[in-house]
Amino acid sequence: MSFNLSRTTMVRGAIIASLLVLVGCQARPLHDDPATQESLGAIEFAEVSTRAGLEVRNRLVFLAGNGAGEDDAPQYRVDLSVSSSAQGVQLNEQTTTPNAGRAIVSATYTLRRTSDDSVIKAGRRQTVALFDYPRQEFAKLRAARDAEDRASHELAELIYADLAIALGR
Repeated sequence: MSFNLSRTTMVRGAIIASLLVLVGCQARPLHDDPATQESLGAIEFAEVSTRAGLEVRNRLVFLAGNGAGEDDAPQYRVDLSVSSSAQGVQLNEQTTTPNAGRAIVSATYTLRRTSDDSVIKAGRRQTVALFDYPRQEFAKLRAARDAEDRASHELAELIYADLAIALGR
């Protein structure tokens, strides 16, 4: 019986010690800091030439500016290069046509300070969105485009998080 009592006491002590450690920890969003939010709002995003690139850029402008758009006097500039592709991944045995596919959107980006053109952060990200191929041709095109849009928005979220980390330091 004393073994169970000491074990219970040890478990309670471990729980109390864990709670005391957790009390000192803080979890908050990266962009919660007003200085970081101001820096994110002072980013200019370079023009892009692809449809997926435009989706990524527009989402980044929205996220960085809290829906207000780009700053008139930017302190930072982000150069983006975005590419996308759609691939069939599951073939129908009888017809050898794809039943499912994936949209892949990749980007390389560079965050620069406009005052001295120094590189603050450079990176490469890639996202994948899965989709089904319907039988109708227009529906196939639309499914692929919707998947590309989903992948583009997810890619913008990842790049935004990278930018928030870089500017929050």
